[in-house]
Amino acid sequence: MTTTDSPLAERHALITGASAGIGAATARRLDAQGCRLTLLARRAERLESLAAECQNAEIICLDVRDATAIEKRLSGLAPDILVLNAGLARGTSPAFGNSAAEVDEVLDTNIKGYVNLLRALLPGMLERGSGDVVLLGSVAGRQVYPGGGIYCMSKHAVRALYESLRIDTAGSGLRFTSVDPGMVETEFSDVRFDGDHDAAKAVYSGFDALQPDDIADIIQFAVTRPPHVNLGEIVVWPTAQASTTSVTRDQ
Repeated sequence: MTTTDSPLAERHALITGASAGIGAATARRLDAQGCRLTLLARRAERLESLAAECQNAEIICLDVRDATAIEKRLSGLAPDILVLNAGLARGTSPAFGNSAAEVDEVLDTNIKGYVNLLRALLPGMLERGSGDVVLLGSVAGRQVYPGGGIYCMSKHAVRALYESLRIDTAGSGLRFTSVDPGMVETEFSDVRFDGDHDAAKAVYSGFDALQPDDIADIIQFAVTRPPHVNLGEIVVWPTAQASTTSVTRDQ
């Protein structure tokens, strides 16, 4: 299949958290299929480097927590594909042990960040009557684990948001997909452990973790189904991970 034959040719995708990990991998995959991209994240240099790899990409450098900036920069846009990917975790304390700043950062990014984008972009998508919205959830939105209280709470909220969007926009022509991965080897743990790379590396040691391109492949598949097919909830685990608390590692 050539790029011009691709079901993504000339479609427009806006991807948040596009500077690394799943967001960057998704951008590369959709770009390879001829999709026009808007890449959104906080790190300008990373976005510029990624955009330089792509055939047709523009960048928007802002924080998804900044509702005013999002309203100003994005209102009126109506992408064909919206990938809500920006998210993070901080530390491994129980919910009552996180600092107020950590709680605010995680909840404002993982929950309110998604809502901020939807407020700006969903009206135009609804008016057009077609499009895909992909929400990056997590198995942590289905099973909690020790030391993940605030992060798990945020991902349970994403699952509730996904379910409410399906109900509130029923009959609109839009499709909503929640992709809920298990352990994916990205910068996620580096951020969680505040740059302690050894601690982050240990999270993924002794087994084959999911990779960003594994999730990007799933996103590409979901948004290229025939219009009457909506892959709603996609849960994907590393083969070695049986639950949020059970991973079989090499001895």
